[in-house]
Amino acid sequence: MKIAILGGTGEQGPGLALRWALAGETVIIGSRQKEKGEKTAIELNQELGKDLLKGTDNVTAAAEADIAVLTVPYSAHVATLESVKEQLKGKIFVEVSVPLDPENARRVIMPAAGSASEEAQQVLGPDVQVVCALQNISAHLLRDVNAEIDCDVLVCGHKDARPTVMKLIDKLGKGIRSVNVGPIEAARQIEPITALLIRLNILNKVHSAGIRITGLPK
Repeated sequence: MKIAILGGTGEQGPGLALRWALAGETVIIGSRQKEKGEKTAIELNQELGKDLLKGTDNVTAAAEADIAVLTVPYSAHVATLESVKEQLKGKIFVEVSVPLDPENARRVIMPAAGSASEEAQQVLGPDVQVVCALQNISAHLLRDVNAEIDCDVLVCGHKDARPTVMKLIDKLGKGIRSVNVGPIEAARQIEPITALLIRLNILNKVHSAGIRITGLPK
């Protein structure tokens, strides 16, 4: 399975790319600029000691992949979606962006659609299976491939796509557990958790705050 990480040169993209590559997945790092995607892939391959990752522009990455994961800042959200809309038809799309307040990342400003994930579904249309996931996992811990991540990942969105995305999330490393939260409307509750975790990180001077859901069947 080929995974495209669109906007994969930022905070979350490199960690996801490294961990999925080590788990045996084919990963393509996309960027608005092809050269930037290529440069990031070269640097991460050097870190891995082998050529497992490919870098290119977002449009090419989306066209080549089976699943696309969007990790751009929310300010670039709609523009990036519009740029890859045709390439994503018939595919699974994982929304990671969060509508954080640009003036204060400890708050969110939810879009008219209700959430970034629902906005993505509106932009991409019914031919794309949109899933909301990975907003509440520490980018700092993801980037350290040797770190065990004590965190649940809440997953909602397209019913048929959710199991595939959850299997990929569970491959990210020890300590991570994916939790099925149902239809895409749940993104309205999931996405704002990121702002709360940022607040907790600031208050406690850490980079690793996460969440655990208790009381569920194993």
